Parts: sequence; C-alpha cells; structure tokens
Amino acid sequence: MSAADRGEVAAAGGAGDAGAPGGAAPRVGFVSLGCPKALTDSELILTQLRAEGYETSKTFAGADLVIVNTCGFIDEAVKESLDTIGEALAANGKVIVTGCLGARTGETSGSLVREVHPKVLAVTGPHATQEVMDAVHLHAPKPHDPFVDLVPEVRAEFRGAAGIKLTPRHYAYLKISEGCNHRCTFCIIPSMRGDLVSRPIGEVLNEARALFDSGVKELLVVSQDTSAYGVDVKYRTGFWDGKPVKTRLVDLAEKLAELAAPHGAWVRLHYVYPYPHVDDLLSLMADGRVLPYLDVPFQHSHPDVLRRMRRPASGERNLERLQRWREACPPIVVRSTFIAGFPGETEGEFEHLLQFMREAQIDRAGCFAYSPVKGAAANGLHGQLPQPLREERRARFMAVAEEVSARKLQRRLGARMQVLVDHAPALGRQGGRGRSYADAPEIDGTVRLLPPAKASRTLKVGEFTSARIVATEGHDLVAEPG
Repeated sequence: MSAADRGEVAAAGGAGDAGAPGGAAPRVGFVSLGCPKALTDSELILTQLRAEGYETSKTFAGADLVIVNTCGFIDEAVKESLDTIGEALAANGKVIVTGCLGARTGETSGSLVREVHPKVLAVTGPHATQEVMDAVHLHAPKPHDPFVDLVPEVRAEFRGAAGIKLTPRHYAYLKISEGCNHRCTFCIIPSMRGDLVSRPIGEVLNEARALFDSGVKELLVVSQDTSAYGVDVKYRTGFWDGKPVKTRLVDLAEKLAELAAPHGAWVRLHYVYPYPHVDDLLSLMADGRVLPYLDVPFQHSHPDVLRRMRRPASGERNLERLQRWREACPPIVVRSTFIAGFPGETEGEFEHLLQFMREAQIDRAGCFAYSPVKGAAANGLHGQLPQPLREERRARFMAVAEEVSARKLQRRLGARMQVLVDHAPALGRQGGRGRSYADAPEIDGTVRLLPPAKASRTLKVGEFTSARIVATEGHDLVAEPG
C-alpha cells in the first residue's frame, strides 16, 4: 500500500487532485514520516508553503512536486522512507527529500538517498525549512502575483501564529529544542540533528499561546532531550510579555501551565531524562497544573549495559527516583522505552532488566529488539547477539511489561476520570473513544466510551467528558460517560 493510500500525504488547504493550471499556484504533495519531532518540522515547511501561496495535493500524481520528510533512525524506518521516495518518484517524478534520512551517508560516503534514488531533485537533512523552500522555488516557482508579492509578509492563519499543524485540532506538539548532547552508542541522532539548540523561550511561549487560543486542549512538549532545555544557553534569562523568564524546563512548564489554565487544557511532557532537577516538576503535577505523566527513556537497568550504551544514571538510582516521584505525586504515570539484546547483554543482565520492570512498575513500556544502525558506535562492540535471541528477549520483556500494565489498569476500575474525546461519530450516541491523562496519543492506550445513558447526553471531539471506568480491554479502558 502506498503512503498516499495510507493517508500520509498532508493536505493543508487548497488541496486538489489535478496539476496546477497555467498561472495557478503550484501544488505540493507532502509525506511526513517518523516521530513527533519530524512532524513539527513538516508543520513548519507546510506553514511556509501556505504563507507563500502554494497549494497542496492529496495525491502524488496531482502535485507539481512532492516533498518526503523521512526518518532514518532504525532499519525499518529507513526502508519505509526509501520505499515512499520510490513511490513518489514513480507516481510524480519530481521529489524533494528532507529529514533524518537525508543526513545519512551511503556506501560511497555520499548521500544514501541519492545512492538509492539518484533522480530526486534535492536532499536536505532535518530541521531545514529554508533549504527545502529554496529547492521548491527552484523546481516549482510560484507565479508572480503583483497584488501579493509587494506585501512584506503573508502569514498562515490556520492556527494563528502557530501556523499549520498536522495533528487533530484539539491537540498539538510543541518542539522546544533541536538536537542532542548525548552520545548514546546505539543512536545516530546527533550526527543527523546536531547538538542541542534550545528555542528562545519567548518564541516557545508565543507558539503555545497561539495553540491554546486556536482550541488546542492538549499540548505535548517534545524534543530529543526535554530535560536539557536551556543547557546550551546556560539557562539564560529571556523575556516574554515584557517579563523575565529563565530558559529552563521547570520555568517553561510553569508558564505553560499558566497559559493552559484558562482553557482547561492539558500540558504533557515527553522525552524527559531523569536528571535531578526533574524532581522540581512534581509539585506542578501534584497541583494538577501539568499532567502527572512523564515519558522517560530509561533504555535499560543494568549498570554495565548502561555504560556500554553511554547512558546516564543506573537502575538502582532510577528505582529510588521513581519511588520519590510517586511519594510526591501518587497519581503519576510513567512511560518508558527499553532495548533488549544490546551487544554483550548477558542472560543475567537481561534478567536484571525484567526484575527492574517488576519493581519499577512502569505504567506504559515499549521495547525494541536491538537493531544495528549504520554509523552507531554500538556496531563495534563485542558480543553482538543473534537476531532470534534479540527478538525472543523483546517478547519476554513485553510479557512482563503487559502484566505490570494490566495490574495497574485493574486498579482504575470504578474510578471516575476526565477523558479527552478523540472520536465520537454521531455526537457519541453510539459511544466513542478518548484518552485519560495516562494516555498520550498514538503510543499509549485509549478509553472506549460507551453510549451515554441519557439520550440527551452527547460527546464532542476535542472536549472533555467525565467517565466512570467499568472494564479493561488489554492496554485500554472501558468507561461510561456521565
């Protein structure tokens, strides 16, 4: 199935299926692959396209050219990106490639994308809006418009100052920094996205305010390392609304909470490394100002594996930290990701990880079987494990993780929770689907909402409803609204 058939071609207004007629603004097809950080890059490019008067196409064939924003983190993502580029070339012929895969080198030390697809028009790395626009201007120049071209700035108003977003209207991602200072041996993100660069805090807060004003009910804060926000600028003091505010995660979270409060909106934090200053966020969570939810990429628990990974902290300290977090904020939900079968991982080290999961009681856990990535330092480590063993360990880990999650979900039976409605056909008369504070979109569970008991009661996408939990279904909950 093609990327277009899967609905991944983004449309941001003015979309159509035919090529641009003479004198009309060119139409651009757009595919966004990968993580939420890549999605925010796509949103920036689409906002600039719309600001300059370009239209978008829902199909490859109906576009004057196609932009593919790629992912290059693991082998499966590389394959999907290269396949999508091939589909776009076959259907359209004019393709611009951007994103993480664009920064990866091939066998000849040149561009991997160009080695596989030499006919692409241009290749850029991630976070490269201007380079992408330069390529668009070269290969699909916009016709001269004497009424518009003399205007110094044409702004997209889809989400006000926040520009175009590819998420549903009621939630949005807010990227606060680019790049990463860590040098984890399994990861090549710094080679693709560079070292940490924090966005100016005033710029971040202006975007957040525009999103809340546009109707966003859940703001998801993302970056490669959210905890490190401001490290690169030594937590310098910025200004917003004429007042000083430090470029630091806790200060940012306080301001985001202030912006969210009048809208009754949620603020959710992702990719939070367990640095000591993260403890300072717990009071905001306990007070209900920021969601009591932390997405913490632990990756492993055994000190020796963490050293080979070049990861901070150890499993023992993380257990202590989790206990402190739960004492300070009992409702807190922790999600994390782990790697099974890392080079040199012994059976004892893996059992240590399983025991950590049982003791840590991680609410939501994902696990990847270790996958060698070209250019990663871990490729040179001794003790590479066979792929079947890596997969077997991943399955064993997930079995333990699912047991932990299922027990924790059972404790919610009978509880009343606030649910943000994501899907409610016919105003929810036949039920719907939403998420509690414990569920981030697309990566965690959902809450299946039963039809309201009262015929007059309706559900509306993007609004909150109170619901009583009556059952569990795997990773999901079932609830009665009202």
